[in-house]
Amino acid sequence: MPTTPAPPPSPTTASIPGQASEPSTRGRPAQPDQARPTAPSAEAPAAPHRSGVALVASLLGFTVITIDVSAVNIALPAIRDSLSGGMAGLQWVVDAYTLMFAALMLSAGALADRAGARRAYAWGVALFTLASLGCALAPGIGVLVGSRVAQGAAAAIVMPASLALIRQAYEDARARARAIALWTVGGSVAMAAGPVLGGLLTDSAGWRAVFLLNLPVGAVILGLLARVPRSPRRPAALDGGGQLTAVVALAGLAFAVIEGGHLGWTSGPVLTAAALALASGCAFRVVEARHRQPMVPPGMLVDRRVAVPLAVGFAVNAAFYGGIFLLGLYYQQLRGMSAIAAGLMFVPMSAVVTATNLVSPRLAERIGRRPVIVAGQLIFTGAMLAMLPLTAHTPVWLVLVLLLPLSVGGALAVPALTALMMDAVPQERAGTASGLLNSLRQTGGALAVALFGSLLSGPGGGFSLPGMRIGLLAVAALLLATAALSRLLLPRG
Repeated sequence: MPTTPAPPPSPTTASIPGQASEPSTRGRPAQPDQARPTAPSAEAPAAPHRSGVALVASLLGFTVITIDVSAVNIALPAIRDSLSGGMAGLQWVVDAYTLMFAALMLSAGALADRAGARRAYAWGVALFTLASLGCALAPGIGVLVGSRVAQGAAAAIVMPASLALIRQAYEDARARARAIALWTVGGSVAMAAGPVLGGLLTDSAGWRAVFLLNLPVGAVILGLLARVPRSPRRPAALDGGGQLTAVVALAGLAFAVIEGGHLGWTSGPVLTAAALALASGCAFRVVEARHRQPMVPPGMLVDRRVAVPLAVGFAVNAAFYGGIFLLGLYYQQLRGMSAIAAGLMFVPMSAVVTATNLVSPRLAERIGRRPVIVAGQLIFTGAMLAMLPLTAHTPVWLVLVLLLPLSVGGALAVPALTALMMDAVPQERAGTASGLLNSLRQTGGALAVALFGSLLSGPGGGFSLPGMRIGLLAVAALLLATAALSRLLLPRG
């Protein structure tokens, strides 16, 4: 269940746990989509009806990707029964998507700049649609995971390009703010609808229907894009070396955490993956230090107003995505709920997340961002601890009450930390900063799923309550640590 992006630099938008960012134009002049010897010029405002078409196309892409993520979480037990992938296979079904989304987010904005928003968005939607077909037709867990990798790569292109398309379509700042607000509300609605839709499709037509649903939506989006004006191209450097080392580092780390719980933490493949992740991480730092226009400027990470929000974003998404993964399995494997019943259990939580998103910016204005960020993490810590007593026989009403802190914590903290980070960087670095923040948040979610999956598999493949509690305590400790960092290092205002 993703959260909203941090579009640079102005209108403040709501935020729900994990999405993308609007690419920065890096302060450079736009180049026409067709090669002509004319001087660069500002793009003419789009006609009102074409602006509406662009908004609908962007909203549909964002919605289908959000629904896909949350719906797949509910379909996991059915996928396991159908493809016999085991817990490790289920972890890869989730993390293959999330890791590619996280890693490629670092350079997706630059790709949208170079290709033009409309073209990049069309590429991303087409790839996501084809990858969804691959998921639906997958004969085994390996093909499904491979198709999920392609879906994650496509989503990394779609997210920033969709926001850039809106920015292009609406020249007026107020109209653009309203369009982005609608885009955000669409994400909130999709987040709430995803588990229910996933459960309904899984129970009535099978888990493959969750992916087949993306095909007609993708076709509609591509049809709408034919009516959207061409986007300008902007010069933007692509950091191939940094992108490659980032992907290898994240994949190695995820493999070590996922397979460590199944093969053993000292097994050869796990140690090799861990060593590869470490070496690739070091290589990433070297490449970024030497690149003229690195994806992640080293100087940016020195500012505590950037470094602390990155750490907090990682911890908050670890708690949120780890909690969603855990609960989807808890409802179905331990309590024996149907897929549709499990999906309905997420609706109250999604509604509270949306409401808290709207309150958080106003609260930050009144009492300051630091108190809101710290409070959000402490509430999230309480959410992890509140789930410790859960058993197979805990009353359903009590489960819903205990999950309220999970709904509030991240939704309270993320908008404030995003605004703080955006204010800490120059305007020309806003796209880079927001892309980095969203990448770290996605990475936190992926590693939390890897950790929880390694701990949740009990004897005979059953759901392990002791493993669940160890994972909850680990995430709670991480949140307490980042809350302390926030309290000590962030400015008071």
